[in-house]
Amino acid sequence: MRKSGILMHISSLPSRFGIGRMGKAAYDFVDFLKASETAYWQILPLSPTSYGDSPYQSFSVYAGNPYFIDFAMLEEQGLLTHEDYASMLWQRTGDSVDYELLYRSNITVLRRAFVKFQEKPLRGYANFKKEQKSWLPDYALFMALKDQHGGAPWYEWEPELAMCDKKALEAAKTELAEEIELYSFIQFLFTEQWQALKAYANANHVEIIGDMPIYVAYDSADVWASPELFALDAKKKPVEVAGCPPDAFSPTGQLWGNPLYDWDYHKKTGYKWWTERLRFAASLYDVIRIDHFRGFESYYAIPYGSETAQKGKWRKGPNKALFLAAKKELGELRIIAEDLGFITAGVRRMLKALKYPGMKVLQFGFDSDPSNEHLPHNFQTPNCVVYTGTHDNETLSGWLEAADKKTVKYAKKYLRVNKKSHIPDAMVACCWQSIAELAVAQMQDFLHEDRSCRMNTPSVLGGNWQYRTESTDFTPELAASIRKLNRIYGRNVQVSETEEA
Repeated sequence: MRKSGILMHISSLPSRFGIGRMGKAAYDFVDFLKASETAYWQILPLSPTSYGDSPYQSFSVYAGNPYFIDFAMLEEQGLLTHEDYASMLWQRTGDSVDYELLYRSNITVLRRAFVKFQEKPLRGYANFKKEQKSWLPDYALFMALKDQHGGAPWYEWEPELAMCDKKALEAAKTELAEEIELYSFIQFLFTEQWQALKAYANANHVEIIGDMPIYVAYDSADVWASPELFALDAKKKPVEVAGCPPDAFSPTGQLWGNPLYDWDYHKKTGYKWWTERLRFAASLYDVIRIDHFRGFESYYAIPYGSETAQKGKWRKGPNKALFLAAKKELGELRIIAEDLGFITAGVRRMLKALKYPGMKVLQFGFDSDPSNEHLPHNFQTPNCVVYTGTHDNETLSGWLEAADKKTVKYAKKYLRVNKKSHIPDAMVACCWQSIAELAVAQMQDFLHEDRSCRMNTPSVLGGNWQYRTESTDFTPELAASIRKLNRIYGRNVQVSETEEA
């Protein structure tokens, strides 16, 4: 069935407290999506941000981002007073996310809530800890130890703690018992608020598309507590790390630095860890978008310690075996495969066998080659998702500003518009009228935001993940405009008269 979606992370929601949160503004955005008859809200990973403020480099693949916890909701629960958070400095200049301020202020407020919680524990907390016992104790201990070490990565801790010596860990659990409880409590708050928001969205015919990175950060509870999952040496140092080879856009390639998986180990376990990770993701999201999906067919391995990605080698991944094992355990999962970049015949065969929809990005289409696979007339099947651009792309206005004359000329011809300024709206309409079952645009593209509102520039450290909206952006007029687009191209959410009544 033809549907549409809007891509905007939780962090970009309106808020007076430094970053978008899971409170009223989030519920208002669901109402906006419902009014516009849009079926999907696509977000980035919900994980805590770490290096470079990126949600793709997290301390845990399971934990939720504490920055998204809404304080007004905690106030309603009696865990905070208004003065506990409203009087604090959350933003110094402009309207972008100030991660340095958040890092200091957010935990201060959550500690105040924890004090109240200790006086009167919340119902469901004990059961939550029991249900999340496979990852929560390791994560909470990891974060408590990280605090104790001034935020230093685990591989710079004392050898006994870095190597997870049993006696050293037991001593740490005793010494840091209250801090461990704090981090467990924070995850409880996050989970309660997220599941309530998701339930509200689903009840209003809005489903969540959530992002799942393929790789795990080296400085994470996952690598620290479960080194057997990764290609590490006896001292828990990576043998090789992840990245992308050199291309026309990046002469030295992309050096991501994430540890690679020990796929032989995963195969021996029947891909148990991956199955559980997918199970967890399916509890957070209605649809899972897996980042860098081609890495399951084959992946680029760069020797650890390299300064660039130029000397890497391609190695074979688990291919479809991992997903068939997960399907046997979990049933059919709704997955979108991010199949951008260097795609081989082997990757295409894997996708075809699994029947997951791949991605098309209209911004990649206008190179004056009519056979470009990102142009809608070349879509070979409706089983795909077309984007105006992803979180790694320019806004449409920014893309147009940077495009050369040849690209603009071809785009005007293809989209059948006379003015350059009409191209962005025509690109959105082009996606919506395509055969793709799902069409998605960034919120920035509906708001005609310029390049200063770009969410992320790959391989550039700093200045990313900061885009914010204002409550005045989500007008009834804009909702009506998007609703009209959805109805024209048959992508509107159909609600029965009974439900409307």
